[in-house]
Amino acid sequence: MPPHVMSQKDDILKRLCEAVVNGDDAAAKAVAEEALEAAVDPVVAIRRGLSKGASILGEKFEKLEVFLPHLMLAADAMKAGVAALKPAIEAKRAKATFGKIVIGTAAGDIHDIGKNLVATFLSAAGFEVYDLGVDVSPKMFVEKGEEFGADIIAISSLMAASAAYLKDVIELLKARNIREKYKVLIGGTAVFEEFADEIGADGYGRHVDDGVKIAKRLIMKR
Repeated sequence: MPPHVMSQKDDILKRLCEAVVNGDDAAAKAVAEEALEAAVDPVVAIRRGLSKGASILGEKFEKLEVFLPHLMLAADAMKAGVAALKPAIEAKRAKATFGKIVIGTAAGDIHDIGKNLVATFLSAAGFEVYDLGVDVSPKMFVEKGEEFGADIIAISSLMAASAAYLKDVIELLKARNIREKYKVLIGGTAVFEEFADEIGADGYGRHVDDGVKIAKRLIMKR
């Protein structure tokens, strides 16, 4: 690939990152569209552009260098960029179907950016994904898992108050004697690998792009 093409793509990824950091949704949408025109892989645009910006802002938030309004603006920018890229990701969807997944954000939590990205990546990789949305109760995860004939129940948690509900999903599966039917995958900033082990989850992902490889591994184990 010619050097000038590489530099153009690197510049696009940099500007996607900056659009999120600056909370500029118009720029995020415009640069995302530019990325597609420049043949930048939409998944790469999210991982190395939009998600990188979100990570940078998250670190700044932890250091008290930015505050909640900045995060809200960044979330809008992230959504705008992802919305522009999503049709291209879905168009690349693998023909093979690895399995069925129900996914949602745990009860008490209304964050959806990470969950939406994971759902998009899973769909593009060939999984049949049923997105339950946010603030999903343990009962809803289990009932929809049964209704859709899911192989995996994937739960996102970004708030500490919602983390307890992840264990409740697993306990409810056990109570109904259907625990062995499902692999439970958890992720999000409120949970860690040690927590996943403690509650008996089958997989844990720290970053949005962990979802696909972990889900494939869990399906193979089944």
